[in-house]
Amino acid sequence: MEQPETVGDLDRSVGYALKQVQALLHTGMDEVLRPLGLSVAQYACLELLGQHPGLSNSELARRAFVTRQSMNLVLRRLQERGLLTRPDHAAHGRALPTKLTQAGEATLREASVVVRAVERRLFSPLSPAQQRRLREDLAACVASATPE
Repeated sequence: MEQPETVGDLDRSVGYALKQVQALLHTGMDEVLRPLGLSVAQYACLELLGQHPGLSNSELARRAFVTRQSMNLVLRRLQERGLLTRPDHAAHGRALPTKLTQAGEATLREASVVVRAVERRLFSPLSPAQQRRLREDLAACVASATPE
């Protein structure tokens, strides 16, 4: 009877390498966002709203990889700072479409620049072509794991 395959040597595990890169990216983002008064989740929310205005709390949570409850807290804090607006009542259904204010757009521009610098530094050992290939390969993994 054949033995089931184990993860084995972590130095050869793709998943472990991905987790290491993710941890480094998160730590670097946290360091540059903290002086702006933003958490990584708050930045993710701003970036998502900057690119997709009007997303609901549920959609923001899904795309930012946090729970709906956590996203509700993120949205409340950003709204208190005047960085976004949400209607008091949904026009239809239960979703409250969220949009950035001018202050939110300015904060997003500043945050996006410092986060991009972290990404550039982290991925600097890779050529632009290698970075593109890595994005494509990772997107293929995501696509294969995403139910249709």
